[in-house]
Amino acid sequence: MVKKLISILVSTRLTAFLFISFSAAMAAGTFIESMHGTDASKILVYNALWFEIMMVMFVVNFTYNIKRYRLLSREKLPVLLLHLSWILIIIGAGITRYIGYEGIMPIREGSNSNEFLSTDTYLTILVDGEINGQPQRKKLEKKVLFSEYTNNSFKIKKDFNKQKFTIEYIDFLENVDYGVVPDDFGLEFLKIVEASSGERHDHYLESGQVTNIHGVLFSLNNKVDGAINIISDGYDLFIDSSFNGGFMRMIDQFSGVVEKNVLDEIQYKSLYNIAGLQFVIPEPVVKGKYQLIKNEDEETNQNMLKLKVSSNGFEEFVELAGGKGIADQYETLSVSGLDFSIKYGSLLSQIPFNIKLNDFIAEKYPGTEKSYSSFMSKVSVEGDENFDYDIYMNHILNHKGYRFFQASFDPDEKGTILSVNKDFFGTFITYLGYILLYIGLLGIMFYGKTRFKDLGKKLRKLKEKRIVTTISLLLVFANSFAQNDYNHKNQNFISDSVIKNYVIDENHAQKFGEVVIQDTGGRMKPLNTFSSELLRKVSKSDKYNELNSDQVFISILRNPLAWYSEPLIYIKRGNDSIRSIIGIDANQKYASFIDFFDGKGNYKISKYLEKAYKSSLPNQFEKDFIETDRRVNLFFSALEGEILKIFPVPNDSNNRWVSFSEISSENFETVDSLFTTNIIPLYLRELDKSIASKNYQNAERILESIKGFQIKYGEEVLPSQDKINAEILYNKYDIFKTLFLYYFLAGLIFFLFIIIQIFISNKEINK
Repeated sequence: MVKKLISILVSTRLTAFLFISFSAAMAAGTFIESMHGTDASKILVYNALWFEIMMVMFVVNFTYNIKRYRLLSREKLPVLLLHLSWILIIIGAGITRYIGYEGIMPIREGSNSNEFLSTDTYLTILVDGEINGQPQRKKLEKKVLFSEYTNNSFKIKKDFNKQKFTIEYIDFLENVDYGVVPDDFGLEFLKIVEASSGERHDHYLESGQVTNIHGVLFSLNNKVDGAINIISDGYDLFIDSSFNGGFMRMIDQFSGVVEKNVLDEIQYKSLYNIAGLQFVIPEPVVKGKYQLIKNEDEETNQNMLKLKVSSNGFEEFVELAGGKGIADQYETLSVSGLDFSIKYGSLLSQIPFNIKLNDFIAEKYPGTEKSYSSFMSKVSVEGDENFDYDIYMNHILNHKGYRFFQASFDPDEKGTILSVNKDFFGTFITYLGYILLYIGLLGIMFYGKTRFKDLGKKLRKLKEKRIVTTISLLLVFANSFAQNDYNHKNQNFISDSVIKNYVIDENHAQKFGEVVIQDTGGRMKPLNTFSSELLRKVSKSDKYNELNSDQVFISILRNPLAWYSEPLIYIKRGNDSIRSIIGIDANQKYASFIDFFDGKGNYKISKYLEKAYKSSLPNQFEKDFIETDRRVNLFFSALEGEILKIFPVPNDSNNRWVSFSEISSENFETVDSLFTTNIIPLYLRELDKSIASKNYQNAERILESIKGFQIKYGEEVLPSQDKINAEILYNKYDIFKTLFLYYFLAGLIFFLFIIIQIFISNKEINK
């Protein structure tokens, strides 16, 4: 019986079944993670018992195959290495899962820490009571993982001094925060919103209570000296502050003052600045219950676990706030003489040395506020050994078996969040497995007697002439197909007389394309890159009739109104819904910008977009609406001219560049201000003259003056002329568009030959 079971476990069919099942499990895990989050995929797939059994069966199968196929020989060394690598990778993953642990360590600048919060979440229960008249405590700790989309049921049955008690799962909610649920019989609460730490926080002030918000006292209907006192008369709300301050009403920018110890009416939705704290009171006092509720507006990283605690026929319910990286205070309750303290979240662990954050440095892309190119923590290790170290991407601190990675940082950029990992053996064994896998994959192609090497020899015997001839014919066909599909050939789209008569010389358009702009992500690139992206993304074409992308963009810049009615925006083939909604013919391939708006200026596809953008896994119908919306918005950015960020702001610490429409709000020097406000209108007027005279010298001089301004104030981030020319050349030939099709066809042909060779024994094919 045992031998039969072993033979089944190591059979070739079972190996194939395991590989298929593993692939299906990984696909299912990826799908579940994209739909319902990482925790759901862990519960249903990666941490599931059936998945662990599958991994054990893999190890048994690979181990027995070493003996079964006599892989302990020189000729079969590569295949042996592959089997050993898979075994080691699975064992290493198992050690990481069951022995290793990891967490996060937040540290503020100038502070040190030797504590970190576990990535895993735990339910910690303290039971207090008396045994023989003496107070005693019993501690329970259970590793837990929950998701809204899985069955989380569990029940803990224990006893304290022979008194039985039960702790039972009731409910779980993700992404929650404390808020007030309206209730006519509830208490009165006032909502105060502040963002002093760089992130928005909602505070709820209970009537009759005093609350400390970042060192400033607030009271509601309970006047206290030294506090910002809020008073309600049942209808209106008044402020009686112990400090002087001011406010700005956001709806109309009206400003006012707050005088010390003077009763004044509250200005709702106004930004108050009192005692160094900025806050907003968005709404009047409400009656309700203060509890954990689902937050649909923003990510809180906090969850709610509801439990029932029962003993001797008595029961109580408790709601616990917690989650990964959260170690909240215990919630306390008493049931039948037993006192329970329960919390849900990460465990606080210690390392045998201190990490001090000396400085946190965040580098942003030029001209951006929240787009980071890199960030680094400059730390000092304090303990038996003292040394300084810089932690950043791919630069890990290893010390005493602990590994510290740069994970994230605080919104105000004055604190870091390090990922802490202790898994020496799991990491070592897994990396060793990957090294053996790499060596084995190389070995099967160049060493020993393997099927892969034999197959390679047979493939080299294919007749070169026949392959080359076949590929050449297909490439000629593909090239013809690509040219016909990628351009607006033989379609007279230029209907507006202004556009027809306003065609810029191609040589001058090329010089215009060399001017550098700063895109919304902070990248510095020539205008030719943006114009090429604009035309390809909006119209799926390299040209618009016979105009290249630079000529099109200059024409848009010169007369944007003329392009509102040009059918330039590509509508995906087969989606008749969009065509029907915007009111164009079902066979029409392109739509104009104005087609997307009705007579009142309403965006025709807006109501369909809201659902599409909110969908975590949009269907093809929704994807088509999203893609079309992006084309419309990209074209609109060109029509408005806001993308044309060609003017570097003098002495800007983040090397920000602005467009012509943004100049008025920037602090340019007097001479520079005259230049930036007049240079674009002057250039457009000279272009009008150049078209008539066919002489572009003056227009080219203006372009040179713009480049000179960029060198003067933006040289630090300005690409060299060689890089600009190289990028324009890359845009012109777009080699990967053509190569992709060629490589695909070549690979397909070789694949077909392999299939034919496997199933058909033919001397001509095997030659």
